[in-house]
Amino acid sequence: MTRMGKMISEHMTRSKQTSAHVQSFTEVDVTRIWNWRNKVKKAFETREGEKFTFTPIFMEAVTQALKDYPMMNISVEDTKIIKKKNINIGMATALPDGNLIVPVIKNADQLSLRGMAKVVNDLATRARAGQLKPDEVKDGTYTVTNIGSFGNVFGTPIINQPQVGILAIGAIRKVPAVIETPDGDLIGIRYKMMLSHSYDHRVVNGALGGMFVQRVAEYLEHWDITREV
Repeated sequence: MTRMGKMISEHMTRSKQTSAHVQSFTEVDVTRIWNWRNKVKKAFETREGEKFTFTPIFMEAVTQALKDYPMMNISVEDTKIIKKKNINIGMATALPDGNLIVPVIKNADQLSLRGMAKVVNDLATRARAGQLKPDEVKDGTYTVTNIGSFGNVFGTPIINQPQVGILAIGAIRKVPAVIETPDGDLIGIRYKMMLSHSYDHRVVNGALGGMFVQRVAEYLEHWDITREV
């Protein structure tokens, strides 16, 4: 193992030994987001000179859910529960050598969607280039990992200690689905994905863990398609 590989191995093993990992899963219809992003991304890329991916959208939804459920934005140290004032979201990023690093979006709740997009792009680019500063990979309060970038549908991610939750974003797929209308149910093609939420059952019960991931889904499914970025 490389030095980083050893650190990751030790961290993952310690997390499994420390936290009582359980998972909740929910399917999300992201058709509105898919169509909205296609409408706005070209203007953003022309204006800002960088891509507008789905990641900042997901990060904003997670941020809003953490505001609604602040007991997901805590850490556990021995037998103490530490409530965090800031929402600092870790963004698990795969490196070219196969290792993993988690840059942190500090004060995510204070960022506009445009600001979130620029921070996400900057951190991801510098993470892959090995240019992150030490303080950019610490003080996270919750973590998001995009397993969909590898074509995975759902997963059971390991919690990043001493946090109490991590959300895996699955691949977006075109699937047949039931669409409810005033005239009855129809079958149509929709864009859907799975959200996989791992949380620490020592301090997060099933109701909280399940409601949190469902709230993320609600934000995504009811996305304001009149927004600008």
